Amino acid sequence: MKIVALGKICDVRDGTHDSPSYVENGYFLLTSKNFSSGKISFAGASKISSEDYEKINKRSKVDIGDIVMPMIGTIGSPVRITKEPNFAIKNVALIKQSNQTVSMDYICHFLKSSLFEKQVTTNKRGGTQKFVSLGDLRHLQIPLPPLEEQKRIAVILDQADALRRLRQRSIDRLNSLGQAIFYEMFGDPVSNPMGWPVMKLGEIGNLDRGVSKHRPRNDPKLLGGIYPLIQTGDISNADRYVCTHTSTYSDLGLKQSKLWPAGTLCITIAANIGKTAILGFEACFPDSVVGFSPKDQVNTEYVQYWMDFIQRRLEEVAPQSAQKNINLAILRDLPIPVPPIEQQNKFRDILFEIKEQKTHFGNSEQFYINLFDSLQHKAFKGELSGNIDAECQALREKVSV
Repeated sequence: MKIVALGKICDVRDGTHDSPSYVENGYFLLTSKNFSSGKISFAGASKISSEDYEKINKRSKVDIGDIVMPMIGTIGSPVRITKEPNFAIKNVALIKQSNQTVSMDYICHFLKSSLFEKQVTTNKRGGTQKFVSLGDLRHLQIPLPPLEEQKRIAVILDQADALRRLRQRSIDRLNSLGQAIFYEMFGDPVSNPMGWPVMKLGEIGNLDRGVSKHRPRNDPKLLGGIYPLIQTGDISNADRYVCTHTSTYSDLGLKQSKLWPAGTLCITIAANIGKTAILGFEACFPDSVVGFSPKDQVNTEYVQYWMDFIQRRLEEVAPQSAQKNINLAILRDLPIPVPPIEQQNKFRDILFEIKEQKTHFGNSEQFYINLFDSLQHKAFKGELSGNIDAECQALREKVSV
């Protein structure tokens, strides 16, 4: 398989360097911030006039079949244009087919691969905001088999990527299922249309802030022991349950803090207000997190899903400061509908079934991620065997949507 520079087989340009006038109604001007995970988002994109749009298009017009890719920040998130575009680009690479022996689908897959990542990482420039130059992209070394083999590789990788996306969609559905079931069983927790008795959150459970007395809080003497330390970011990024940790307290750290039991509902009260996660193990946390332990009237899972619905309200009542936060008094005074505990327990049992399904789907998703990565590596090393196509089709038939 021969190795060629991208600039030898494609026309590689960039978007405008000008500063066009922004208007309320016009054509979108996409920058690097509008790219994420190989997708384009028009949210927050500026608009430019027809005159500026035509001016930019004289240099870098985006057409169907082209590849666009950010050159700043989120480098390596290429998108193949499949529909008539109605936007211009700035600080975004534009890759056009200039050679009929090249498959643009193949090129797009290469730009998503670890081999591309390895090359572009070497050439990244800048400090906090990384970027690659047009020259770097033009000199990018690409393995180039014959056209028919490029097409075959692109089809195989499309199939493998489709398997991965199918599994992710199944997981996304399960993620939203719990809230839908909550709403069906208990109604809107704000308007309480089912007329459940209403109590204050502080009446149905114990609420206390985490403890971190020592200053400075990042004193190395506090860290590196055997006691898990959970912080607001761990809770915000958790998938309902805190199952892993990256920080730990030493014996000294534990002495100035408090160890909370597994099963505690953690609630963030600073920065990302009202985010929740249930501890999967004993852990400490700072005073930017509140621990909730239920009494007899509720179970933890019911309160967690109720918190999902009122999070926006909590952000609205948070005092304005450099960093929004709420206090224990606000939390304890929140009115919460209290359905019969038997019905709450049924809801919890359903959630456990969903959790088991997510675990199963998550394991299989990782399998498809590994499969895709392996196929990518083999494809651009010229190591894909002839029977890979049939294997991918067989795997596709096993996937349940």
